[in-house]
Amino acid sequence: MIDLHTHTLFSDGDLAPSELIRRAEMKGLRAIGLCDHVDMADIERVVPSIVRACEENNRYRRIRAIPGVEITHLPPALIGKYVVLARSLGAKVVVVHGESPVEPVEPGTNRAAILAGADILAHPGLISEEEVALAAERTTHLEITARGGHSLANGHVARLAVRFGASLVLNTDAHGPGDLIDKAFARTVAFGAGLGEDEYLKLCANMERLAGLAGEGRQ
Repeated sequence: MIDLHTHTLFSDGDLAPSELIRRAEMKGLRAIGLCDHVDMADIERVVPSIVRACEENNRYRRIRAIPGVEITHLPPALIGKYVVLARSLGAKVVVVHGESPVEPVEPGTNRAAILAGADILAHPGLISEEEVALAAERTTHLEITARGGHSLANGHVARLAVRFGASLVLNTDAHGPGDLIDKAFARTVAFGAGLGEDEYLKLCANMERLAGLAGEGRQ
């Protein structure tokens, strides 16, 4: 199991990075992405701290901690600038908070994230066919999420991704220990979104590539 979208107390999560990483390790995860919410006010503080936490934990634990970021509620015109900045600060996985059906995310965010080359468009809601086709072209991964509320559009995202050949990933968007899931539950989320076995295996391969674990076995 790999989870590339979680949060620590550096944004709105409950746990320090080390505790979240340890709890994920005990759940059987092979890799975890720490992708705290940022905007222009705190990106230069949060990302280096997450990078340091991941580097230190990776010296002593089997699970791979991956420093990332979730660019959240920025005006779409600024997303490209902050995707570039996040990478320059050391983020290995850049997530953009998509147009979830349960938050007032500004229209145009999904398209801006794809054009900016974000690695993952999180919970993209009722994303348009045009945007899904663009994600397939630009290789931005669309997220199937285990998080309540955001998951309401999973079936829509999965159906269009399969139709247009866009890459999918599956994450928890975990904010606390109770949000972490195991491999069995991840399969339930994927199949509940309408994916078949072959599509689920492709999703797992996408996760492995993003985590830098390609060739080391399935999730």
